[in-house]
Amino acid sequence: MKILIVEDERKVANFVRKGLQEEGYVVDVAFDGEEGLSRACETAYDLIILDIYLPRLDGLAALRKLRERRLATPVLLLTVRATIEDKVLGLNSGADDYLTKPFVFEELLARVRALLRRHTDANAAVLQVADLVLDPVRRVVLRGTRRIELSTKEFALLEYFMRNKERVLTRTMIVEHVWNYDFDSETNVVDVYVNYLRRKIDAGSPTKLIHTIRGSGYVMKVE
Repeated sequence: MKILIVEDERKVANFVRKGLQEEGYVVDVAFDGEEGLSRACETAYDLIILDIYLPRLDGLAALRKLRERRLATPVLLLTVRATIEDKVLGLNSGADDYLTKPFVFEELLARVRALLRRHTDANAAVLQVADLVLDPVRRVVLRGTRRIELSTKEFALLEYFMRNKERVLTRTMIVEHVWNYDFDSETNVVDVYVNYLRRKIDAGSPTKLIHTIRGSGYVMKVE
């Protein structure tokens, strides 16, 4: 899961980012409303954590622009104000939930999980390509009857491949989805992790599923 935090208080942003990363999420951070809106429109996020009081463009204005552009990404609003009027205004602007500062990380994490569960219900079906099966809810991967143990990043990479089967994925696309916005795309980490997956998924099977497209990237398909 990929999350965008839009928060101008750097200590708060870094605290939340670290906590979410420790839970296995891929996290980007923007420190003002304009940057947050730009990133949200350029990259597919599963959730946006959005502060209301931001420089350059306030959170509610950014939220309204997101909804005007038909982006349905769940949004969790953060604010220091907790009046009913503020909450109603935020929810009416298109927010999915509301959390008042200061907050404890455990509550934020619970709200994040609840929003992601709601949003991913439609995508929770078991994925299958040939005899490779991935259950995103139970986080189980099988190749035939063989259960495959994957790290968090390997699982995220495999799920991305399976949700985009027969589509060529560039290294940049993979980095932005599985790692984060600021990750150095010049490193060979994508190739390293694809090789990890190949050894676990394709080794020993007559049907290879992960293929290199020279000069472009990778594709998952049955040949």
